[in-house]
Amino acid sequence: MVTTTVVTDHREGPTTDTHSFAGASAAAAAFRLARMNAFELSFDYRCPFAKNIHLHVVTALKAGADFNVTFTPWTLSQGHRAEGSTDVWNNPEFDNDLLALAAGISVRDLQTEHFLDAHEALFRARHERAIRLVTIEEIATVLEPLGVDMATVVDDIDSRRPHGVIGASHEQYDRYEAFGVPTFVVDGDATFVRYMTPPTDDAQASIDLVNSLVTLMATQPELNEFKHTRLPL
Repeated sequence: MVTTTVVTDHREGPTTDTHSFAGASAAAAAFRLARMNAFELSFDYRCPFAKNIHLHVVTALKAGADFNVTFTPWTLSQGHRAEGSTDVWNNPEFDNDLLALAAGISVRDLQTEHFLDAHEALFRARHERAIRLVTIEEIATVLEPLGVDMATVVDDIDSRRPHGVIGASHEQYDRYEAFGVPTFVVDGDATFVRYMTPPTDDAQASIDLVNSLVTLMATQPELNEFKHTRLPL
């Protein structure tokens, strides 16, 4: 608490206000916390490291963590296209590659109540069940059991609206010079994270992990690279 002196009556001399700066300090701390708890997180279902960190975030959110997360698509395919060629979200030759991403965006935007479950299930299907997620039939086997209306997903994908979302998101991340997933954006600054293990049954551990990462990003912008020289044993 900071105490300040405020002159309120020249005849009686100064009085001490013990609340104003304390209240301002608390409000500033709350504002900083809210800014740290709000972040964007990019994903492509094909990346195993995106799977790990996204499942931690999903686990934390399902456990009641006070994070305000915007899940944003970013496609690995764009970096592999021939230089000068059409962006992959506008090129039907890449539609199968982008199908899972488009389905995820459709559920995120049009069936929000199912998104966290769908997001987790698509990552697990790709990396734990070896489902490639390049056909509507494969994606339906993952999403329909969760209650997702696949007719809505198919109509949305056919309209190519999700492809436009993917393109706009990817171009936004280009401004950050992003090079992969998962990339966090906290308070206008982007940070790539490679985390090696998925969550366990301990949801609090996932909450603590995400909180520690976001806090580090928000409070230590001078830390440009922090990398173990060996993989964990």
